[in-house]
Amino acid sequence: MELPKLQAPSLKELFIKEMEAQILSGKLPIGSKLPSEREIAEAMGVSRAVVNGGLMEMARKGFLEIKPRSGAYVADYRRRGTSETLLAIMNYNGGMLGREEIKSILELRLVLETLALELAIPRMTDADLAVIKGHLDKLESASDPQTAAEAAFCFHYELGMMSGNSLLPLIFYSFKAPVTMLWKRYIQLHGKEKLFENNRALYEQIAARNVHEAVRLFRESIHQTISGGVSIYYE
Repeated sequence: MELPKLQAPSLKELFIKEMEAQILSGKLPIGSKLPSEREIAEAMGVSRAVVNGGLMEMARKGFLEIKPRSGAYVADYRRRGTSETLLAIMNYNGGMLGREEIKSILELRLVLETLALELAIPRMTDADLAVIKGHLDKLESASDPQTAAEAAFCFHYELGMMSGNSLLPLIFYSFKAPVTMLWKRYIQLHGKEKLFENNRALYEQIAARNVHEAVRLFRESIHQTISGGVSIYYE
C-alpha cells in the first residue's frame, strides 16, 4: 500500500487562501481597497514578505489590481481572471463548481474540441490512432473514477495535440483540473461504462476518418450534458 506524502502549506499559501476566501465570500467587495501591506501583516501575524508575495500572486491570478503609489484593490475576477481563478473558486466551494461555471466549461469544450476534431482527423496517422486508443483502453480498465477521468482527459487532450494548432493543447491543459473534475462527476453519477461507450463511439468514427459523424457524436453528447439530459450539475 502506497501512502501519499503529507506537506503542510506555506504561510504564503495560507495567506492567499484566506484572502481569496474573503473576496469570494463578498467580505472584500470588488473595487474595495486593501489596507497597507504593513497593516495586513500586523493583523494576520505574518511578515511583510509573505503579504507582498501573496498579493503579487493574487494579482497574477486576477483577484487584485495593484496600482503604483495607490495600493491594492479587489479586481473583478470574472473579467480579469484566469483558469487559476476558476480553480480558486472550486477550492472555495469544496471542489465544486456552480451551474453557470459548469455550463461555461461545457460550451468552451463544444467550440474547442469541435475544432480539434475537424483539424486532427484528416491528418491523423496510424501511430496517432494507437496513442488515443491507448488512452481509451486505460479508461476501460480504470479501477476508480479519478483514474478514469484522467484517461478521458488524455484522450481528448491528444486530439488537441494532433490538430496541428499550437494553441489548442495549451488551452486544453490549462483547464485540466476542472475538466477532469467534471468527468469524475459524470462517472460518479452515470457510471464509467457510459463515459467509455461515448468515447469508444467517438474513437470508431475518428478511426474511420469520418469527420462529420465524429463531430456530430461529440456535439450531441455535450449538448445533452449542457441541457441537463445527462446532468452533471450540482443541485
